[in-house]
Amino acid sequence: MTRGVAVKSSGTGGKKKGVSFVIDCSKPVEDTIMEIATLEKFLQERIKVGGKAGALGNSVSIIRDKGKITVSADTN
Repeated sequence: MTRGVAVKSSGTGGKKKGVSFVIDCSKPVEDTIMEIATLEKFLQERIKVGGKAGALGNSVSIIRDKGKITVSADTN
């Protein structure tokens, strides 16, 4: 698992700062120990935004790509 990295996205209206975490599960997925879709669903249900679990809104995004999951969050 890699550490969070600050990312900048260019767009209109100023600079946005954010944090992005990549969870690499490619080896357990290849060995059929776990299903990546189950982990993605777990993260969507358990990550809290504003004290509420499962309410990700527009500030947090979870992207699944083969054996990796990327969780990105915008910070103000």
